[in-house]
Formats: sequence, structure tokens, C-alpha cells
Amino acid sequence: MGLVEEVKFNESGLVPAIIQDYQTNEILMLAYMNKESLELTLQNKQTYFWSRSRQQLWHKGETSGNIQQVKEIYLDCDNDTILIKVHQIGVACHTGARSCFFRKFDQSGKEIRG
Repeated sequence: MGLVEEVKFNESGLVPAIIQDYQTNEILMLAYMNKESLELTLQNKQTYFWSRSRQQLWHKGETSGNIQQVKEIYLDCDNDTILIKVHQIGVACHTGARSCFFRKFDQSGKEIRG
């Protein structure tokens, strides 16, 4: 069986996909994929996702130019989460930050600034 057949999509037909820089291992973003976006990602070697808010397929970087070239793909032990290592061209976050995970908090939940 191939990856698409192995993935356990949830009741909405989605699977979370963690996007990680393949050189630095920095977590860049988390998004969701459906079967079609996963197939397009495999076919085109760039990331495609399902937008839950817009209810449509989207190609990362299609309008911004901040594309993600797929280098490696992993499936977790339960077959319900995908890890995709990418070469990020530009930034990953729609806010303009390199990673969507740019806000840091201490153990008490207080945001650490600076």
C-alpha cells in the first residue's frame, strides 16, 4: 500500500500535516490535508492543503510565492498525522513570520516577549 491508502483521515476527511524545515528541523506550520491535497503534494512535490475556513483546496505559495518544496514525508505510528519536511522558499506564516510558531510562553502560560 502507498501513503494515501495508509493514512487514516478523520470523520471530516482530513489529516493534520506538520510542516518542518528539512535542514534546521524548525516547525514551520500545521495545516490539514484531504486525499486530493495529499495526492497533489505527492504528484507536484510542493505542498497543498485543505482550508477549513474557506472550505477549499490551496497550494501553499500560489499567490505569495512562499512555496514549500517537499523533501521527505513521514507518517506517524497511528497513521493519523503526517510530517512533511520541506525546503521553505520565503516565509511559512501568513503574518510574514518565518514560522507560524513565533509566540513563546513560559510554563505558567505567560507570553515571553523579545
